[in-house]
Amino acid sequence: MKLYRAKVPQIAKDVVELLCRDEDIEVALDNREEAEKDLSAIMDDYLRRDQDLRNSIRDHMANRNIPYDEYGKTRKQFAEDTAHPTGDEVDKFLARQFIECLLISRFVDEVFSDDKIMFKKILGVLKLHDVDERAIREEAVARIKNIQEGTVDYEIALQNAVKEVKKRRGLI
Repeated sequence: MKLYRAKVPQIAKDVVELLCRDEDIEVALDNREEAEKDLSAIMDDYLRRDQDLRNSIRDHMANRNIPYDEYGKTRKQFAEDTAHPTGDEVDKFLARQFIECLLISRFVDEVFSDDKIMFKKILGVLKLHDVDERAIREEAVARIKNIQEGTVDYEIALQNAVKEVKKRRGLI
């Protein structure tokens, strides 16, 4: 799962709404916004840590003249060293963090359901907000068919097209 900052408030709202509607938790109407902010803070912290990890990787690779095609391998190693979740582990990590937060939040009046039940429901909400990166890239590639692949112009046009598709979908 890739988490986008633009999706954070909606994910938090959907999680609180679902759990309240299904009577897994009880949150007073005037405290719902604060409960959502608690969940948003968890996601914002994850995004900040992810950006710090990316910056560390770039610095490490630049200082040691490691080629860019080693980025994935280097990221995996750094993520393991810092216990930072990546890929399919992100949604599970966030779901566990959400549950911990709901259990201790002063804005949640009562938690009625078992952790496992809430975990599955939260994962469902996170999956609904997951973005198909491959589809974004395919749409961007379709927009730049007039430029020869493998050139610098192609790479620049592809980056711009991906950015445009993400903006249109409200991701950035």
